[in-house]
Amino acid sequence: MARLTFVGGIHPYDGKDLSKDKPIREVLPKGDLVYPLSQHIGAPATPIVKKGDRVLAGQKIAEAAGFVSAPIYATVSGTVKAVEPRRVVTGDNVMSIVVENDGLYEEIDWPEVRPFSELNREEKINIIKEAGIVGMGGAGFPTFIKLSPKEPEKIDYVIVNCAECEPYLTSDYRKMLEEPEKLISGLKVSLSLFENARGILAVEDNKPDCIELLKKLTKDETKITVKALKTKYPQGSERQLIYAATGRAISSEKLPADVGCVVNNVDTVISIHNAVIEGRPLMHRIVTVTGDAIKEPCNFKVKIGTNYHELIEEAGGFKENPVKIVSGGPMMGFGIFDLDVPTTKTSSALLCLTKDDVSAMEPSACINCGKCVEACPGRVVPRKLADYAEHYDEEAFVKNNGMECCECGCCSFVCPAKRPLTQVIKSMRKMQLAKKKK
Repeated sequence: MARLTFVGGIHPYDGKDLSKDKPIREVLPKGDLVYPLSQHIGAPATPIVKKGDRVLAGQKIAEAAGFVSAPIYATVSGTVKAVEPRRVVTGDNVMSIVVENDGLYEEIDWPEVRPFSELNREEKINIIKEAGIVGMGGAGFPTFIKLSPKEPEKIDYVIVNCAECEPYLTSDYRKMLEEPEKLISGLKVSLSLFENARGILAVEDNKPDCIELLKKLTKDETKITVKALKTKYPQGSERQLIYAATGRAISSEKLPADVGCVVNNVDTVISIHNAVIEGRPLMHRIVTVTGDAIKEPCNFKVKIGTNYHELIEEAGGFKENPVKIVSGGPMMGFGIFDLDVPTTKTSSALLCLTKDDVSAMEPSACINCGKCVEACPGRVVPRKLADYAEHYDEEAFVKNNGMECCECGCCSFVCPAKRPLTQVIKSMRKMQLAKKKK
């Protein structure tokens, strides 16, 4: 089996055994559904419903407010209770549409789907745009923009990120096992947009069953290859994935399209199939609810807008009160203090732990061991960048390639001095990115 990989990286405990053998189970929401208007990078969507309106599942309730934006659809039938600020997982109050679920789950009269063979390139991209599909691996970048580079003829590879390298997460793994035909179909739709491109299904080699299944289903596909990547974190990071799968290097100042690549994750590619082939907008996502504090870790098919409390109940509740709750995985997710928040297009996991190892750490002075440099997939010197960031030396930070950090957390993980390297560097990067926007 191939050992395609990148330089650096780590091997944390993956925790996937808790939920990887649990088939996806659909959850029907019980309470109100909350749809934040900012579920994507770019301009918040604009509501097109008002308090008192009755909506149906599949009805557009907010439209894109600019080029970099995405529409939002109701996932249940019911009545709009309010359009008001509601708290989201980041702790921010975001303008949201609140729908009172009537429990009937009545759907719109779905329009007739045109045969795929009759659609031209622009029509396919517009369908993906109107479906509200964004990067569901966490970034939330509108997918139609990724599929619309300035020079589509220069795209050589359409890569499906099947690595799922983040510990504890198993939603993509279950999708690959349970809906591989839709995954391959979504990849074919993407490939049809680029006349010179080949498809790559890039899977970490700790998922041999997925590799075998996908190879079996693509054995007659001349333009699709299944590549086994070495299991290592952060193998699924975009830059590292492109290098491992194609050997092409990319810096923070470039986009994947600049090296002839387009990258989307599993759930996003399946959503492309659902939109173009089945005529369904983005209304669901798979969420892994796991951790040693959860009674029954599982993978749930969740209607976007469902409250996190309901997912905990569906997983049997807590067997022990969690000390730490993380939205996402332990490496790149973030701690949350309130479960009364909705799932969104980018909600990948809810991780509940009985120990908070990070808070218990006592940082000390750097011992110059070099472990952070060895582990860094961005090939920078994290200890130096953290020093520059702590002293607000922006010029030195940028000069020493601080913007090449992908915020993966490897340096903090391996640091024997327990320094919060990633967190400090991340703060400085945010400052620099904000200045660039201005």
